[in-house]
Amino acid sequence: MPLSTDSSSSMNQQQQLLDKLKVFKIQGRDKRGHIILRILAKFFPARDVSVDGVNKYLEDKIFPELEKRSFSVLYVHTDVEKSQNFPGISALRSFHDAIPATVINNLQAVYFLHPGLQSRLFLATFGRFMFSSGLYGKLRYVSRVDYLWDHVRRNEIDLPEFVHDHDEDLEYRPMMDYGLESDHPRVYGAPSVDYSPSTYSTRCIS
Repeated sequence: MPLSTDSSSSMNQQQQLLDKLKVFKIQGRDKRGHIILRILAKFFPARDVSVDGVNKYLEDKIFPELEKRSFSVLYVHTDVEKSQNFPGISALRSFHDAIPATVINNLQAVYFLHPGLQSRLFLATFGRFMFSSGLYGKLRYVSRVDYLWDHVRRNEIDLPEFVHDHDEDLEYRPMMDYGLESDHPRVYGAPSVDYSPSTYSTRCIS
C-alpha cells in the first residue's frame, strides 16, 4: 500500500516507530572519512507512517546532523517489497523535495546495496527526471557486501543477518543477480557492481 499524506497514527507515534525500527541511523564513516546515514529499507513501515510523519522525523532527528558536515548514504535495498515496505513513487519524490539544500550540498555519495533489476531499469529511465542531479549523480550501485567494503569502513557499520544471507544466495544462485531467478516474490537483480559514472542511478523500487 503506497504511503499517503494522511495517517491515523499521531506524529509522535510515527516518530517513535521509526526510532524503534532504526530505519534511519547515522553510523560509521566511509573510506574518505565522511559520516554515513544508513537506511534499512526492509524495516520501513510504509503502511504505518505518512509522508508528513517521515519528513518531520527526518527534519527533527536526522537533517540537523547532516547539515553540519559532509556525509554519505548507505541505502540497503535487501528484501524490499512493494506491498510491505516500499513507500511509492510519489512519496519518494516528496521525501526528496523536503531535503534542505544544505543537506543535499553536503552529500558525497549514495551506496545502493543489493539493487533490483526492475528498480535499476526504472530509475535509469526516469530517475534523472524525478531527482536532482545532487542526488541522482552521486549514486553507486553495489551488488555485493564485499564490494561495499571498498568504500565503507567495515568495522564501523552494522549490517543485519538477512543482508549477509541474501549475499550468500547471490553467490550460490547467480541467476538471481540478473533477475532470472528468485526465492522471494520480488525480483532480485543487477549484474556485477559497476562504478562507471554513466550507470549511476537510484533504486528505491522493488
